[in-house]
Amino acid sequence: MKELNIQIPVKVYDYADLNADDRMLVDAAREATHRSYVPYSHFSVGAAARLADGTVVSGSNQENAASPSSLCAERTTLFYANSRYPDQAVEALAIAARNENGAFLADPISPCGACRQVMLETETRFGKPMRILLYGTRCIYELSGVGSLLPLSFNAESMK
Repeated sequence: MKELNIQIPVKVYDYADLNADDRMLVDAAREATHRSYVPYSHFSVGAAARLADGTVVSGSNQENAASPSSLCAERTTLFYANSRYPDQAVEALAIAARNENGAFLADPISPCGACRQVMLETETRFGKPMRILLYGTRCIYELSGVGSLLPLSFNAESMK
């Protein structure tokens, strides 16, 4: 038997350490949390994507009483970006969340499995990695691509 040890590099920043473009992207994700529709979980998530041409689009989580019909902020954002700007790669994605008291979380949150898979497909579609910024008031994590969130991923190559 062999053991595979997977190490994932994560850069940790303070908000003030981010460059102006990344601060703007994080701010757009934070702002998007205010457009969440979360009558059940009271957990607001916002995401913002910067496209190759510099366009920034954002989205928020949208809940439904039939919970499988709900949609996370990351997928809302990426599906909008890919349908509205089909020729523009997503260069970076920022994610932020607020709790039921309206306070931003101290520690960064990570996307769910379904969102990770959609993020991977977005990277695959354009053939380039998407930087990911996970916002928390205490710190911000930067990942160089979806492979950092989904190291043993399922993709089109898996089916060959």
